[in-house]
Amino acid sequence: MEKEHDFISERTKWKRQVYRIIFLSDTKLGKLFDLVLLLLILLSTFIVMMESVQIFDAKLHLLFVILEIIITAFFTVEYVLRILTIKNKKAYIFSFFGIIDFLAILPFYLSLFFPITKYFLILRMLRMLRVFRIFNLLDFMNDGYFIVRALKHSSRKIYIFLLFLVIFCVIVGSLMFMVEGHREGFESIPQSIYWAVVTVTTVGYGDVSPGTPLGKFLSVLLMLAGYSIIAVPTGIVTAEMRNKRQNLEKVCGRCGNDDIDDDARYCKICGEKVV
Repeated sequence: MEKEHDFISERTKWKRQVYRIIFLSDTKLGKLFDLVLLLLILLSTFIVMMESVQIFDAKLHLLFVILEIIITAFFTVEYVLRILTIKNKKAYIFSFFGIIDFLAILPFYLSLFFPITKYFLILRMLRMLRVFRIFNLLDFMNDGYFIVRALKHSSRKIYIFLLFLVIFCVIVGSLMFMVEGHREGFESIPQSIYWAVVTVTTVGYGDVSPGTPLGKFLSVLLMLAGYSIIAVPTGIVTAEMRNKRQNLEKVCGRCGNDDIDDDARYCKICGEKVV
């Protein structure tokens, strides 16, 4: 995930000035632009929510449409300017914030052909993440990157755990289908698997419940297992975060790479010795 301050501006004077306003917040115009951006995001989100309320939509539908057109036009111009004013355009377009900026305008244009997609405009709320930069809270954003790195490094363990959980739910669901004997809610194996997933995740909708003693016994085991299962991914990620925190000082002196394995002796990027 590339940070916005890592992007390089174009050399043209007006592009450098626009870049500083829309990508940075070290000037009055830059801070004003970001605050206006946040207000428009909140306004757009409010409009989307109000459009789903029939009473308000019936009375103010035209106003909502006009405001949404104006806001989307602003976001579209801003997105185009972001691409024009940076040198590493591809890096921005496929970066986290670049994808979010694109998704902020895409639903409006899709709604011209598929009206229901306009409610995806709620994704604009993700742009609120820039509030950390606007109010000089980059330390919080760095903590966010730290969590993302921990999730990335523990992803294989989590995938294996999820595979085990899927197999477990399929087996238990199949057993319940046989035990309950086609009772309501257990008419098929897929429906029984649904019950197993709901039970093992401790959601417990209560719309389906076993009636036989053996089925209730399996339910008890499944519910008790659910509490243990919830702790597994939490422990995996927590352990990874603890290891990363202990190795924050391990940074390559040549290239600055901080993604260094615990048992690594050399940097994986440039080969420099790190221990």
